[in-house]
Amino acid sequence: MDRAELSKTVSELWDTAVMDGLTELVRIPAVSSSFDAQWEESGHLGRAVEHMRAWIEARGLREAQVEVVTLPGRGPLLLVDVPASSSAAAEAGTVLLYGHLDKQPPFDGWSEGLSAWEPVRKGDQLFGRGAVDDGYSGFAATAAIEAIQRNGGEHGRCVLLLETGEESGSPDLPAYLEHLSERLGTVSFVICLDAGGADYRRLWLVTSLRGLLQVHVTAKVLDAAQHSGVASGAVASSMRVLRVLLDRLENSATGECLVDAMNVEVPADRLAEVRDMVADIPGYAKAGVALAPGVSPVTEDDLELALNTTWRPTLSVIGAEGMPAPEDAGNVLRASTTLCLSFRLPPTADSAAALADVRKLLTTDVPYGAHVELSGVEAADGWNAPTLTGWLSTGLDEVSTDIFDDQWRALGMGGSIPFMGLLAERYPAAQFLVTGALGPDSNMHVADESLNVPFATKVTKAIAVLLDAHARSAG
Repeated sequence: MDRAELSKTVSELWDTAVMDGLTELVRIPAVSSSFDAQWEESGHLGRAVEHMRAWIEARGLREAQVEVVTLPGRGPLLLVDVPASSSAAAEAGTVLLYGHLDKQPPFDGWSEGLSAWEPVRKGDQLFGRGAVDDGYSGFAATAAIEAIQRNGGEHGRCVLLLETGEESGSPDLPAYLEHLSERLGTVSFVICLDAGGADYRRLWLVTSLRGLLQVHVTAKVLDAAQHSGVASGAVASSMRVLRVLLDRLENSATGECLVDAMNVEVPADRLAEVRDMVADIPGYAKAGVALAPGVSPVTEDDLELALNTTWRPTLSVIGAEGMPAPEDAGNVLRASTTLCLSFRLPPTADSAAALADVRKLLTTDVPYGAHVELSGVEAADGWNAPTLTGWLSTGLDEVSTDIFDDQWRALGMGGSIPFMGLLAERYPAAQFLVTGALGPDSNMHVADESLNVPFATKVTKAIAVLLDAHARSAG
């Protein structure tokens, strides 16, 4: 494969077809189903899938089958099946490339001249919701395959899978994997483009992802709200009951999670990666956090911060119900309070065991016999990568030299991609490349989300080289 020409092809695709397709995708308000109860009626997820389908079909990949797969009551999924470039390449097995087309809600706070649904290019950055999380992924994967085909490279059978529920925890994905299991066959290489790293100098390989546990807990103390002057002192407030219960889950002074099933030992190889990371890039763990003026992180120790955000459990209260806005609050002892508790779990923690522990701690020996109910439960295991095989390790070294400005690095991500855990269980012998274009200023999930286009272009080039390396590994 002529790598110089491949690099030129990828750059040209990003400058023209990819940017045209991606900017139009940003304009589609394809909010994930958890944030749009009427997603079927609005049709935005379907529009995103159809836009992507039409764009890929227009690229003319050899013998590619492009299909929208829809199971009853579930969000649509785009499946692109590209046969191996040769019989020899087919021996390497199937490559599964993953991304998602659903988006987080727009949220407030976008800078002047920027908005969620109107793409804006400023220098290297393309701003707009879904640009980096994860709309670019389908375009990058397709461009990588096209560049290989146009420049004499090899690729195994490639299956591109773009779902529409990742931002909702991928609730439909297990059903689709089961539905498509025979068609997917034996997967030997998984590429996930829903990740990134701490800078734009090198390719980042994510080697662990935290799991998640989310639960709504409601504490009820009255059948109906009462005047606080009458009831307070006689009845404990529902908020105080929840405060007592939360103290069972977390040390509020230190943030230490007290749930036994959530605490694990950090594997030696992952600990070594973290140590290398903080030595190479001091301060990276807090670089992307926009602290308010005068606010400090929980510790100034880089190693501890990095472990806290990748291998230690955390609890965040991310929502509440039953409390009026301050300007609407009267002198009332409210009947109940609901809090949404969000846990991030270490990559090797058992989410089912963690849920069982949390359920017991919240519902046993409740203060004053208050009624406690759990709802809205969501649980998913994390993921810890297998050891790199020779061809992939060598390929990563080569793209570091030929494409990027520095040696590739491994890191853990504090976020969750449930799909990785599902795939690791289904394909235990597969190699995993979890990478992507996310960087320290990408602002995923919040205002001013942006994609660094030159970096995304380099990532695409690297994917093409590694697909070629995988195809040739069979020999």
